[in-house]
Amino acid sequence: MGSGTPVVLLHGFGLDHRSLLPLDPVFERSGGWQRIYLDLPGATGSPAGAIRSSQQVADAVVDEIRARVDEQPFAVLGGSFGGMIARYVAHELRPQVLGLATVAGVFVAPRGERAVPPRTVLSREPGIVPLLGAALGQYREDAVVESTDDAHAFLRHIRPGLDGADQRALDRISESYSLDHEPEDTHPEPFLPPTLHITGRQDDVVGYSDAWSRIDHYPRASFAVLDAAGHNILFEQGDLCSALIAEWLRRIRRDATAHR
Repeated sequence: MGSGTPVVLLHGFGLDHRSLLPLDPVFERSGGWQRIYLDLPGATGSPAGAIRSSQQVADAVVDEIRARVDEQPFAVLGGSFGGMIARYVAHELRPQVLGLATVAGVFVAPRGERAVPPRTVLSREPGIVPLLGAALGQYREDAVVESTDDAHAFLRHIRPGLDGADQRALDRISESYSLDHEPEDTHPEPFLPPTLHITGRQDDVVGYSDAWSRIDHYPRASFAVLDAAGHNILFEQGDLCSALIAEWLRRIRRDATAHR
C-alpha cells in the first residue's frame, strides 16, 4: 500500500497480514511510506511448501524482501513471532535497514524459558459474548482488557488469519520454533538504526523483560512497557502503539536526512 520508502510488516504466528492493518493509518499519516505486508509461510494463501522451521521462515522472508526492495533502504516491523523474524531480517540486511520495530515481539523462542507475568484479566465485558459467539474462547485466550471495540477488531483482523492458517504446516514449524542463533548474538556489534520495542505489562505470552534484556544491544532504541495491555496490545493500547510508531518513523526520517 502507498508509495515511498519501503517498510516491511511481519505478522504473528498463526495469523496473517490483516492483524497489522490497524497500524496502516499511522504510516498513511506519516507520509512517504510504501507498506509491504507479507503473509508468512503457512498463513492464509501463503503456501509453506517444504518449510519446516522458523529459521527457514526467516530465510524465506529475507529472500522475499530482497526480491521486492532489491538494494533500497527499508524499515521493518514485526508483531509477536513476526518480531523475532524482524530482528533476524534487520541484522542480516543491516546495511540497508533504516529502522526496526517490534510489538509484543518474541525475544525468547522456547515458551518454557520466557519470563512472563501471571495470567491477569483486568476487566470483563459481558456484551462481547453474543458478539463473538464461537470466537469467544479465541479472543479471551489473550485478552486482558475486554471491550466491544476490541472484539470487533478481533473479528475483522485476527480471526480470519486464525481460521485460514495451514495448521499442519504451523505444527511442523512449531517443532523447530527457535532460530538457529539469536541475531543479537550472531551480530554482536550494537544495532544503531532507530529502534522501537513495545511490550505489554500483562502479556503472559511473551512477557516484557526478555526484550529489555537486550537493551544494551540497541543504543538507539525506545523500550516501552504499556500497562493494561496483554498480547493483544495493538487493540488494547492502540492509540499509544500508534503514537510510539509515529515517533519511531520520525526518528528514521531525521536520521536519513542527517546522513544525506
